Amino acid sequence: MPARQGAFRPPPPPPMAVRPDIRVAFIFAPDFTVLPFAGFIDALRHAADEADWSRQIYCRWSCVGPSTAPVRSSCGIEVRPWELFADPADFDYVVVIGGLMSGFHRIPGETFEYLRLADARGVPLVGLCTGSFALAEAGLMDGRRCAVHARHLQDLIDLYPLVIPVSDEIYVLEDDRITCPGGTAAIDLAVELLIRHCGKARALKGLAQMVVDQHREAHHKARRMFDDVKACGDWRVKRAIDLMQEKLAEPYSIERLAARVGTSVRQLERSFAQHARLTPAAAWRGLRLDHARWRLLNTTRTITQIADECGFADSSHFTRCFKDSFGEPPHAYRQRRHRVDLS
Repeated sequence: MPARQGAFRPPPPPPMAVRPDIRVAFIFAPDFTVLPFAGFIDALRHAADEADWSRQIYCRWSCVGPSTAPVRSSCGIEVRPWELFADPADFDYVVVIGGLMSGFHRIPGETFEYLRLADARGVPLVGLCTGSFALAEAGLMDGRRCAVHARHLQDLIDLYPLVIPVSDEIYVLEDDRITCPGGTAAIDLAVELLIRHCGKARALKGLAQMVVDQHREAHHKARRMFDDVKACGDWRVKRAIDLMQEKLAEPYSIERLAARVGTSVRQLERSFAQHARLTPAAAWRGLRLDHARWRLLNTTRTITQIADECGFADSSHFTRCFKDSFGEPPHAYRQRRHRVDLS
């Protein structure tokens, strides 16, 4: 039977040299639950490309593990990791998909080592379903709030008394630890992360495709750039970043910044080199560019207005800095991310 004319429209050529806005690694625990994984990755898939072509353009992901042997889910479906554990710094998030407690006890030791390495590299960790138990077992959840399903609440309390259980929120974002009890809440969490990285229009595109009515939010304080650096213990760095975040639209000299912090320029630069591996000026510029990127994705302000509101001398200077950081000029960046084809 011949194919109906017009039933398939081939995709256009992919844009050249577009950097992905978000990169995610998935790790599967034995007996993992399929639903949270499917919901999370499908939200990524829809946001990653135009229409339903599903190419990894604006979002990229990979399934990783200590071996490429298939991992059996709680329903019997098996998933084979695509690649072995490598440098976790290649990703923006490492996501552990948990499931039945019977499988949790069979997680290989290499997985916990990889999670600790990701933590050491500053990569945010995500626990879906009982994936949060894997983070706790690796010693990475002590003193932190953790979203947990009511069914597993007592298990978490018994096994990890230093972890703070949260059973009345559908996900918890706390610095570089993100937890979700699973089910369809994984879709809401994925959309929350996509809003941060890809903008609201592209993030919500997946909901329409998956016939999900709305994005449910959890009470949280959004993580900002360099929040992890602020926690380094050096009062100079913390105070300087606080001032930078207050003065995104009105940056001034590093000499004045050091004076307001209460230190010398030389000592401030030494502190930033040690804890941020950046100069104070580069950190401040990074904060302003990150805020400008958010405005491009989530407001209708013009390029000139955004340049002015984020402390750049003019739109030409802003465009040069933005292209150096994100690989394309702000107008093209906004246009690509806002082009959402639902056909």
